[in-house]
Amino acid sequence: MKIFHGTVEIAGQMGILSDALQKKGHYSIGYNTYFSYLGYEDYLINTNFDYLSEKQEELIEYFDIFHFHYAKTLNPSFEDLPLIQKKNKKMLMHHWGNDVRFHDKAKVNNPYVNTWDSPPNDVIDQVLTKLSAHIKEAIVQDYEVYEYVKDYYDKVHVVPIAINLSQFTPRFPQVTKEKPLILHAPTNPYFKGTAFIENVIEELRKTHNFDYRRIEGMNHKEVIKLYEEADIIIDQVLCGSYGLLSVESMALGKPVVTYIRPDLISTFPEDLPIVNANPDNLYDQVKLLLDNPILRQQLGILGRDYVSRVHDHHIIADQLLAIYAQL
Repeated sequence: MKIFHGTVEIAGQMGILSDALQKKGHYSIGYNTYFSYLGYEDYLINTNFDYLSEKQEELIEYFDIFHFHYAKTLNPSFEDLPLIQKKNKKMLMHHWGNDVRFHDKAKVNNPYVNTWDSPPNDVIDQVLTKLSAHIKEAIVQDYEVYEYVKDYYDKVHVVPIAINLSQFTPRFPQVTKEKPLILHAPTNPYFKGTAFIENVIEELRKTHNFDYRRIEGMNHKEVIKLYEEADIIIDQVLCGSYGLLSVESMALGKPVVTYIRPDLISTFPEDLPIVNANPDNLYDQVKLLLDNPILRQQLGILGRDYVSRVHDHHIIADQLLAIYAQL
């Protein structure tokens, strides 16, 4: 099969999925119109909508499956969708969160969530209505995102975030380290709750000996090298689910602090080894890790095992191929 991924690269997923799909004998490539300082490069063609418009007919003719991401297609007005449909080519949409996070729905089960980065509700509704008129099935990474799109598509598949484990060598926290390093890497400080996190860090400095580093504006490959040095990684404490930073941190064998909404806990595997923290209990949860170096190491070991079973991109590629087959 020839698989088109596009047109927004979120958390390196188009490249990671294409890597695994190619290793399984299919041609898969991502066309990316969104550029960020993270600098994702693998299995990507960085382009723009003018080029995609110019090559639209060729692309529709060449590819068998169109796996779109982040509520974007070949055309900003979605004029490509009826053309793809007319050619009887397979399509599905992969939603990632902020593209579909209705502001009012997000707050129903989560008093902490910050949705400022999502479009207005009416815009999300219009986009989902246009997309689902032609695309009948969607993918989401978890049940936090599932709720926003389930009423628009005929079927919504839950497929975890993918990671290429071969690029992550675990470095478990050492129990003898006297001054542990806490890392936080917010791509979006308001969404991740950075202000709450750093307030807690300042409080803990009064009683504990540790280093803290906030990482921003760095290339993804450079950031991973810094993650390797960490003993505790705090991801996001507002959203109610975990993202790529949590997955990468677990792959590196680090204990991860992230907020998982109580109503969503049962939707993840029972052995999810994340330290669950929101702004109200963040101090206690981080203190627990600072006070217990053996726990830090144990969680790191459990995290690596969890990611290898749930998020390995070869496992995710098999899930995708099963979905493609029944479209």
